Amino acid sequence: MFYHFLITRFNLKNPEWDVTKNNEALLDEKWMDERLELFSNYCLPSVINQSNKNFKWLLFFDSSTSDTYRAKIESILQKNDLIVPFYIDGMPKFNEAILNYLKENAADQDYLITSRIDNDDCIHKDFINEIQKQFNKQDFLAIDNINGYTLQVEPNFILGKKEHIFNPFISLIERNDNPKTVWHYVHNMWKKEPRIIHLSEKRLWLSVIHGKNKVNEFDGYGNIKWSNINSDFIISESKNKEIIATQLPFSKWWFLSLRNYLYVKMVLVSKQIKKGLGIYKVK
Repeated sequence: MFYHFLITRFNLKNPEWDVTKNNEALLDEKWMDERLELFSNYCLPSVINQSNKNFKWLLFFDSSTSDTYRAKIESILQKNDLIVPFYIDGMPKFNEAILNYLKENAADQDYLITSRIDNDDCIHKDFINEIQKQFNKQDFLAIDNINGYTLQVEPNFILGKKEHIFNPFISLIERNDNPKTVWHYVHNMWKKEPRIIHLSEKRLWLSVIHGKNKVNEFDGYGNIKWSNINSDFIISESKNKEIIATQLPFSKWWFLSLRNYLYVKMVLVSKQIKKGLGIYKVK
């Protein structure tokens, strides 16, 4: 009936993106070491421990990746059957590589589901299953799960709720006839697409905020204890224990929480109004 692919770019070179939010170099050895650490502790365990394993995870690395890091990547991935790694020549070849793979490996099904996740974020253990529950032979339908959590991991562990419309966890159901895939748009440009639904029943994602984020700052809110959600977001056991032991108490950041709550709600409502008024439509 359908194939489901989760798609992640890792260290693909992009001519328009060469520094972090702190103006530090991207894709150098320090960046790779820190990103592999985040990937191993947060992203990877959340994906391979999905309750529904009827999917493949396409992971795209740059062809310039050194043999040393290729060996590290191979060791981390451990030839898991869910994962298909690629080495390609930067972001300009990204969409082409995805479409070529689908043409060669997914042509025998009538429909495709493609989802995206960044290499430093997490998904709920039922994320894949919840997306597939939306499938009803749609010709083209984007799925935007608005509700999630966000976790700051440095200098302190701070956990909060977050609502984010047109976020980096969007999925796309489409007929497998010259497919576009979820990477047809960067995530915030799905605001221009009328064939999209916004779900809010469950908090299905967790964005990880760290020093090497390109743009994101921590904007979570609410008194949320990691020990109350860690059975749904599977991360490495070492990080799980560390967060439980050292998570910053809500009493230490309640004012930031209030400020973040007002900001997140304001942005959400603003985007919903603009979408409803058709401001985001393609001209």
